[in-house]
Amino acid sequence: MKPLKLFLLASVVVLFVTPAEALFLQPQTINVNGIPYNANVPQGYILEVLTTDIDRPRMLVFHPDGSLFAGSRSGNVYRLAPPYKTVEMLNSRFRYPHSVAFRGDQMFIASEEGLYQGQYTSADALRIHGLQKVTRLPVGGHSSRTVKVGPDQRIYLSLGISGNCSNEYLGSGYAMQNQRGGVMVLNEVSSPVWETYSSGLRNPVGFDWSPYDGELYASNNGPDHWGFEQPPEQFAHLTTNSFHGMPWYQYDGSQIKRDNCISRTPPHILNDVKIPVATFPARNAPMAVAFFPIDKRENELSGNALVALHGSWATQYAGNRASRRPPKLVMVRFHEGKPRGVEDVLTGFQLSDGSRWARPVGVAVGPNGAIYISSDGTPSALFRLRRM
Repeated sequence: MKPLKLFLLASVVVLFVTPAEALFLQPQTINVNGIPYNANVPQGYILEVLTTDIDRPRMLVFHPDGSLFAGSRSGNVYRLAPPYKTVEMLNSRFRYPHSVAFRGDQMFIASEEGLYQGQYTSADALRIHGLQKVTRLPVGGHSSRTVKVGPDQRIYLSLGISGNCSNEYLGSGYAMQNQRGGVMVLNEVSSPVWETYSSGLRNPVGFDWSPYDGELYASNNGPDHWGFEQPPEQFAHLTTNSFHGMPWYQYDGSQIKRDNCISRTPPHILNDVKIPVATFPARNAPMAVAFFPIDKRENELSGNALVALHGSWATQYAGNRASRRPPKLVMVRFHEGKPRGVEDVLTGFQLSDGSRWARPVGVAVGPNGAIYISSDGTPSALFRLRRM
């Protein structure tokens, strides 16, 4: 293997992957509802459409019994048993159940307005028993809520601030409705109450723990008011009480800058801001983050973080849809447990006129090592990327 070429830029280590190490993408034709499209997939893999009979699916998670669950914008929670082509709906509806998680026989549903908990068993696969709201959540603005069970078996939840420069923060001095912008962890010792894990994240839709060391990483959407090229979207390393700057500070790719869009005194000084460990071009709207397990049989993907890029609505030129950022699936490559660069995994979802036939949101690695991807575009769909 050729040596890794490392460069240090503003404390962010960037990997320039040699051609021998990078994924090689090749074209593949895929039919979605009878219409052929051209995708670019890693050599040796095939992209499949599992179903389009699903309404605006969002985050994905596997139950221990092998079933795949999807939150959605439609208000439904969906279940798909192997081979993941038949869609079933659970009997409970919600305002916007963006994500679900499992801990033993407990099922957690993160809807816009609250975190819900119930009992779930495979024997009664479409019913949530004893469903109750555990905590309220602030509503409005960025309305996705991502819930996951951490390696420590605690309940983690992310939520973004309302807009570009909203005066909202996960910290003291802010009312419940303005307690936003980061990742929280649920204290279940007495009555359930949220505690701040990491703050200063404008919209951390996806997060996951590295299989190397259990460290937490998250995607983070930047604001729109700096134009089409700035600031870059982020892949952030979250630690206990880490502060990532927004909306008071922005990382422009080389340094942290004070954002004058908000006048309130920042809760931290500039030197407290933790810079991202990797970035994506502005207006890419990163969604789910899912680490591929460490597996020597999957050398290309083993231990790396898959990130769904939704592709933003923002355009460089008014009315020119072709200037929109294209949706794609990318990979943050890790080397010896540390993030070292970003590579494309799946591309081709946007046509030359700017229209899209898929917009990745949720990503999950299945029990068989295949990668499952939800798309909430038109049509909505569930895809699978697997070895041939």
